[in-house]
Amino acid sequence: MNKFLKYMSIFTALVLVSGGIWFFLTYYEGEKPVIVISEALDLIGQEKTLNITCTDKKCGLRHIKVTITQDGKQHILDTVDFSQRRIAKHTMTLEINPRKLDLHDGKATFDILAVDYSLRKNKNIMNLNVTIDTIPPQIYPVSSSHNINPGGSCITVYKIPEKISTTSVYVNGDHFPAYPVKLSGKLYYICYFAIPTNAVNKNIKLGIMARDKAGNISTISIPFHIRNKTFQKDNIYISQNFLERKIPEFRKMNDKLKGGTLLESFIYINEKLRADNFETIQSVCQKTEGKQLWRGAFLRMKNAATMAKFGDKRTYYYKGKKISKSIHLGVDLASTKNALIEASNSGTVVFCGYLGIYGNTIIIDHGLGLFSFYAHLGMINVKKGQPVEKGEPIGQSDTTGLSGGDHLHFGIFVGNRFADPQEWWDPHWIRDNVERKKEQGSRLKAQG
Repeated sequence: MNKFLKYMSIFTALVLVSGGIWFFLTYYEGEKPVIVISEALDLIGQEKTLNITCTDKKCGLRHIKVTITQDGKQHILDTVDFSQRRIAKHTMTLEINPRKLDLHDGKATFDILAVDYSLRKNKNIMNLNVTIDTIPPQIYPVSSSHNINPGGSCITVYKIPEKISTTSVYVNGDHFPAYPVKLSGKLYYICYFAIPTNAVNKNIKLGIMARDKAGNISTISIPFHIRNKTFQKDNIYISQNFLERKIPEFRKMNDKLKGGTLLESFIYINEKLRADNFETIQSVCQKTEGKQLWRGAFLRMKNAATMAKFGDKRTYYYKGKKISKSIHLGVDLASTKNALIEASNSGTVVFCGYLGIYGNTIIIDHGLGLFSFYAHLGMINVKKGQPVEKGEPIGQSDTTGLSGGDHLHFGIFVGNRFADPQEWWDPHWIRDNVERKKEQGSRLKAQG
């Protein structure tokens, strides 16, 4: 009995000691809470949204306070007190508006305090020196007017004196990236952009957007005039023979086409696969050389007849019934079977391979968001990443993809849209719409 009591006493003492140690380690620990902000914070513009996450995995969070101080005056942005222990993590979203807080442009201090539930009340204080900048960037266009064809390309040149994070030209909901260039030693921005085929003056909103490093945004409209232009309407009759020849090619490359009828497969290819292919092209063309790689007018395929034009509105029929539609986004050029295809201008190959409805395809980057596009090829004689010169052989024409006969589908891709290639074959158009606008920037530099 005495031994039992002795063991119980020892056991009780061990439990009490262990409990004391646990209590001490848990509630008297000295580890500070962790503070993480969603992004580096050195500039605050007209509006700033910021996520702040505080973590304490031991005792849990007790108190969080966020303030901004300028000229000795403190503004509380948010404060949280936790009545319960063991709240290990908390994220707060702050929307900072300097004008509502009566802050002026200039220096300020951004402070975050986090306290835990330890008996020591461990605290972590993050002090950040920030600059309030609520003045949006100024945009100074070089070109005073733009005469544009529906489905055509356009270029604009402009100047932004301060450093910015991003700038683009918007055409309705589309944004076309602009790129910094040196003109007579001075920094300007240049943007190639495309106009929709259905554009008329009343349905287009066209302008320049710039966002500075503080997040302030400026927009200005671009003066323009959309010329009148109509596009051809084509009725294309799909035969059973065409379906039997073409659909197996696509079924080998796409498991989604292995079920259903040949006609159902064609409709899927012409609509869903066409849209998927366009997204692939946009993805490929997101990266571009930051300088102009091309010189002079683009080359048109030699001794080739035009079989279809850019912007043709196609309606497909099968056994007299309308089954699908599309808009042709290139120019079809036909010569002899397996005709030699040359690079239309100097650049770098960014894609070569099979691309759905386009079959074997090559895409060449000419810099600053301008690309040329070669589809329905047979043999491809270049590799991705390879530089090519204007007129250099790159492949042969064929019937791959959704093609009814041997030809080249040639396209021009501007920013993130296809545009009419015929403009780029015309040296007068390039002189009036590209070179002169850059010269205007050079002249402004000389005058200033």
